[in-house]
Amino acid sequence: MFVLVLKYKKSLEEVDKELTSHIDYLEKYYKLQKFICSGRRDPRIGGVILCRVSNKEEVETIIKEDPFYFKQIAEYDIIEFSPTKYAEGFERFL
Repeated sequence: MFVLVLKYKKSLEEVDKELTSHIDYLEKYYKLQKFICSGRRDPRIGGVILCRVSNKEEVETIIKEDPFYFKQIAEYDIIEFSPTKYAEGFERFL
């Protein structure tokens, strides 16, 4: 499991110009059941994605498809972790 922390490198105006294409990217990986949840950081300086994949190489491949990444609008911090405790029902996401 991975937590992807995005930090904007450009203005919110630039972020908003690519927001629709970023949402399309997110939807693709929700349909493939790779993304579990995502959202904006508060204050709005980036975002967070909870990602279920088997290894860091797969995460890096997925990230390269994000317009925020390849248009250099945001940088990604990749945090790998192994869930050992979770809410009832969450195990279906592991």
